[in-house]
Order: sequence, then C-alpha cells, then structure tokens
Amino acid sequence: MKLTIFDCDGVLVNSEEIYLAAELEFLESIGAGFEPKAYMQSFMGLSPSMWEAKLQNCVEAKTGTPLPRDFYAQIDHISTMRLEADLAEIPFARQAINKIATLRCVASSTPSTRLRWKLQHVGLIDLFDPHIFSADLVANGKPAPDLFLHAATAMNALPHECVVVEDSVNGVIAGKAAGMRVIGFTAGNHCSANHGESLMRSGADIIVENYDDLAAAIERFAGPR
Repeated sequence: MKLTIFDCDGVLVNSEEIYLAAELEFLESIGAGFEPKAYMQSFMGLSPSMWEAKLQNCVEAKTGTPLPRDFYAQIDHISTMRLEADLAEIPFARQAINKIATLRCVASSTPSTRLRWKLQHVGLIDLFDPHIFSADLVANGKPAPDLFLHAATAMNALPHECVVVEDSVNGVIAGKAAGMRVIGFTAGNHCSANHGESLMRSGADIIVENYDDLAAAIERFAGPR
C-alpha cells in the first residue's frame, strides 16, 4: 500500500457519538424517532447536503409534515456546543498512526473549516496537514467514490495502492466504489457490537476493532490483490 486514507468522524475523533446523540434526541423530541442502528446505517458518513435532503424525506414519510424550518440551525447549535465540550481523539490514534509506514491523508464529509477545527482541537492536525480533503472539493459526497479518488490523485496514488479506514456504511461503499481496499473500523463508542457485520456486508475487506491492530491490518494489504 502506498496511501492510507482516514475518515475523520468516528475514526480519528469521537464526533460521531456526539452527533448521533444530539440528532436522535432532537428527532425524538419532534416525534420523528429513529432506531439508532438504522439511523447510523442510513445517514452516517453522508455529506451535510446529502444528510439534510435524505433526512427531510424520511421525516416527512414518518410524520407527514416537513422538518421545522429552524431544525438544522438548532441541531448545528446543539452539536457545536457538545463538540466544543466533549470532542476528543479516538484512544491511541496518534501513537498508532505514527507507526504506519504509508503516506496518509484525511478524506471526510465534514465541511473543510470544521474538519480542520476538529483535527486542531484534538491535536491531530500535524499528522496530516496539508493533506486534508473535504467533500467540499468534489461534486458528489460519500457514498459516491469522488472524494477518495480526489484524495488519491492529490497524493499521486492509484486506487489499488490505497487503503481506506472507515467506520460508516456509506464510507465503506464509497471506498469500494473507488476501487480501494477498505478497513471497517469499529473503535468508536458509537459502534454497536454488530456494527462490524454491517460494514462487512457493505463491502469492507476486514474489520479492525482498535488502533493497536491497525498497522498490522494495513501491512496485510501489501501483497498482490
């Protein structure tokens, strides 16, 4: 492998558990509750615009009415406050990433300004800067392959030379559509006991449950396909 492409939310930082809690609580409060596993599979990893459009349709189907006009502004406000208070590195990310011999970058659905803020906030930005790629840079976010292909091109790597580290079904689908190897990563607290099974069904080549095992998993892909 020449390049390891890391997702950010739920892989490098614990933001997925923060977002999920805020979103599910608020949806429940307006009478549009979701089962957490189903919500994760459908919405986690999407770009903000795709998440908003898909959620709007789902809530209307559930309730018969559109989302409140200020729904996204309220969710953003709640999530931002919780991120500022509770955002942290996924345990042992830094020490594990330092052991990986490949080139590395981040490719995330998070808008660029907030993506860089997250990495700066938890002290990981120096591991990747300037190789930090957001869905802002491409026409189609995950589950389309565009962002991963953009990252590979920017890093002068061919798709078959890349391995993607992803915690979401949409991210796994995007990585496989890009022609890359994909590690389904389940170290985050938002991942339920059977989350790895969902990632495998979506196409992940292997499941890694913690950072201690990540470098070895990447090395396994060094041989011929």
